[in-house]
Amino acid sequence: MGNNFICMKKKDWEVVGSKSKRHGRSQRKMPAEEELLHRQALSIALHQHQMSQRFDGSMSRRIGSTSARFGSTSSRRRTLSDPFSNGKQVPEFLENLKTKKVVLVHGAGFGAWCWYKTIALLEEVGLLPVALDLMGSGIDQSDPNSITTLADYVKPLVEYLHNLPEDEQVLLVGHSCGGASISYVLEYYPKKISKAIFLCGTMVADGQKPFDVFAEELGSIESFMQESQLLMYGNGKDKPPTSLMLEKQQMKGLYFNQCSDKDIALATVSMRPIPLGPIMEKVSMSPENYVSSRRFYIQTLEDHALSPDVQEKLVRENPPEGVFKIKGSDHCPFFSKPQSLHKILLEIAQIP
Repeated sequence: MGNNFICMKKKDWEVVGSKSKRHGRSQRKMPAEEELLHRQALSIALHQHQMSQRFDGSMSRRIGSTSARFGSTSSRRRTLSDPFSNGKQVPEFLENLKTKKVVLVHGAGFGAWCWYKTIALLEEVGLLPVALDLMGSGIDQSDPNSITTLADYVKPLVEYLHNLPEDEQVLLVGHSCGGASISYVLEYYPKKISKAIFLCGTMVADGQKPFDVFAEELGSIESFMQESQLLMYGNGKDKPPTSLMLEKQQMKGLYFNQCSDKDIALATVSMRPIPLGPIMEKVSMSPENYVSSRRFYIQTLEDHALSPDVQEKLVRENPPEGVFKIKGSDHCPFFSKPQSLHKILLEIAQIP
């Protein structure tokens, strides 16, 4: 694995406000196209920040708000491809859907920005999508190197759920390592979560680290630390590493192998360093909260970051209520297969 990494030293990065900027080794200027994409991504982030000020719970980075109804339900195991039609497919309206708020929790290194297609599709049918930036992610101004625990990392999600009215529930979606984030809050706010959806996520068992889920493909923590040249040392080289940042081509191969060039370009200029503390921490879960919660799993069948075999193993060892599969999807179906992901979210939302 070590031979595939491109060396990245701490001095190659500087943190400016909420942004992390990589300096090329030769300090050369960005090509014109990359500079334009970078500016567009920062513009999107600024727009998100401005929008977040207009809604309750500024820490939630909530994007959009409408109301509606829809239809069609199935709890059986499903496999979907992604025929992207130009016409809008709006399901039949349902009058009695109790939970319309969908809270979208990104994976490590991502941010609320990654859900932009899902947000638009959910709003079209009248659901209320809420996208969150966890600490040190997206436009949150925290330094990823300063985030050492899962509790710190998920503070925005905890605050959002804590501030919900007592009688209100949400549909909670966690992507990749966001699976550990939603597992964490299931322990503390089980009554506020109607269903938890793990999107190619780290559906960990009690006492397991989120990193353990990736260990079969990345190797042990010890070997990963020894071989990895992507680690960042926020407290100095003589101290344990505090975060890691994948090189652009690695991101493309692991996360975006089925995505469009435009989405890859947006992602590679928007990703932030991944705090190591939260993904190396053991998660504690109890039978009365996490185990008894309504969990669903969405598998991605062309995933290079979390292989279909590993996802299948997670489902076998910790069985959820329902399992869905997306054909042709990489680790980021919100980019590569947004319509298929959307249809599955609607189906799960409508399961009684």
